[in-house]
Amino acid sequence: MSVRALRKVLQEQESANNQNNKFSPDDELESPSDSPRPFSNPFDLLNEQEQEQENESSDVDTPSSVKKEDDVKKNTATKVSSSSQKSKKKKKKKNKSKELSTNVDDADSLDLVLKDLSLEVDSFGGQNQPLKKKSESVNGAGKRCTTNILQVDPKFLSADNELRRIFGSKVVNSFEKSNQAGSSRQNRSGRRVIHLYKKTNIISPSEHWPRWDGSLSMELLENKNGYNYFRYVHSSTYILAQKQFEAAKSSHDLNTIASILLHHPYHLDSLITLAEYFKFSGELQMSADATAKSLYALECAWPPTFTPLQGNCQLKYEHNTNKPFFITLFAHMKNMDRRGCHRSALEVCKLLISIDSDDPMGALFCIDYFSLRAEEYKWLERFSEEYNCDNSMWLYPNFSYSLAICRFYLEREEHVTETESKATSSDLMKQAIMLHPSVVRKLVVKVPLKEQVWSKIVNHSFFRKDGTENASLDHLINIYIEKSYIIWRLPELHNFLKDAALSVIENMEVNQSEAQDWACVRKEAFASNKNEYSHLMVSDFSDSTPTIPPEILQDFMIDPRLIDNNNNNANQENAGDVVRAPREVANRNPLAVLFESILPWVDYGTREGDGMPQENED
Repeated sequence: MSVRALRKVLQEQESANNQNNKFSPDDELESPSDSPRPFSNPFDLLNEQEQEQENESSDVDTPSSVKKEDDVKKNTATKVSSSSQKSKKKKKKKNKSKELSTNVDDADSLDLVLKDLSLEVDSFGGQNQPLKKKSESVNGAGKRCTTNILQVDPKFLSADNELRRIFGSKVVNSFEKSNQAGSSRQNRSGRRVIHLYKKTNIISPSEHWPRWDGSLSMELLENKNGYNYFRYVHSSTYILAQKQFEAAKSSHDLNTIASILLHHPYHLDSLITLAEYFKFSGELQMSADATAKSLYALECAWPPTFTPLQGNCQLKYEHNTNKPFFITLFAHMKNMDRRGCHRSALEVCKLLISIDSDDPMGALFCIDYFSLRAEEYKWLERFSEEYNCDNSMWLYPNFSYSLAICRFYLEREEHVTETESKATSSDLMKQAIMLHPSVVRKLVVKVPLKEQVWSKIVNHSFFRKDGTENASLDHLINIYIEKSYIIWRLPELHNFLKDAALSVIENMEVNQSEAQDWACVRKEAFASNKNEYSHLMVSDFSDSTPTIPPEILQDFMIDPRLIDNNNNNANQENAGDVVRAPREVANRNPLAVLFESILPWVDYGTREGDGMPQENED
């Protein structure tokens, strides 16, 4: 190789190193285009020079020159390998810097969005509209975005997963093994058959359940405004079972309903009726099992195009075939709450609201309760700002008090700093009390709050009235008290409410006209004289478990919401005729044992010479 070619290679290598030294890491991050710089391989030039050697007679190879060429080759190879390693490291640094810059940009944009969605309210004072609705958060289309806030997280939807997070996998697995061992002892007769169950998100099927019979399906009705509208469809065999159920319902014959389940184990109305029956008889586990079975059947009917967890599907309650889904899902949500799985109940509540924007089950009036119990404080604040509602979320009794509790706990967290745009928890609580003063009096009775200072508070003229003279508002307040009174038993919230109430009384003595201003706000927010929420029964939001004596269970009344007719007003008028149970009866009754023995999925494992059913170990 000629000396001129080697000199050319060394010059190019030196110029490449100088260019690398000119670029700092900061310059690389700021460069708009991070495409890698092309690197010329010196060995390519060596190959080109072989042709030049044939044409140049003056360049003759000698042993000394060959030795020098070998040394130069080694040096250039070393330099090439080191430069390639440097380039690789710089590429990795560039990629990492890109990711960091992207994450920083996303975090900054997220902070701006959260700052824009902050709960901006006027400070405590005599304003006519202190709880005005915040301006809509505008996205690219200029519309309020509600899909993300109601998107269901599947990993929090399962109650089994939440129990494992609370108690640990070892405890839950040992409990499941004990139940499986008891089930195997009960199924010694050989009737147990293992089936392959369809994988579902909401319900984990039990081993004793029969195989899914495919009696339900779904059809796509239309695509409107980016939502797919679906409806459940019944098969011919299911329609025959439904006619048998209607005949049994008219005569209140529970034996006929049990016989329907022998041939149609996933008939929804029969399972819902049994769930109500077992609940009133005190058999909560059997009631939850019947509810889970019906929900499993409903989920097995979902086609691949039906993706309600993503918030892009609608299942309207106005279709009669869709009503069992809402009734079953609401009952399942209450069962999750009873088991202490509040995060799972919150996800189910999200699904109820997102699947039908009209909220026929009133899930909007208990979602704040589940958020507080699950300690999802930031999410509840975001939901109150982003959810698309005709009225301001702050004006509802449950949100006015729950959002004050949210801010109270967020202020106690060390990593949360208050800004001037956000009202304090004390101001929010004072506004809630001024807007709905009757809540305080009802909480004192329901919790109960027995300190002597509460006598002074409830005897004040501002808190003396039990109602608001508005049917809709009084109904919502009763629902809130029945659902959320247990939260106010916490000492810190007890004192929080007491201090705010006393502050309100002091402020009323200075400015007496302020009560009239808040009354005007309340009257404007709830202007209707009729009870717009009469279809929501207060007992459905109660955490108490009613029971019915055996003699009344013989005339068991089916929930009137299951009555399949086109007169919705008649259903609402008869909604209060459901048999309610006295609370002092809580023992297991013989009729419940006899009736559950008819169910196809119950096996007591009868022994020889013993014709009476034994109690299920589960």
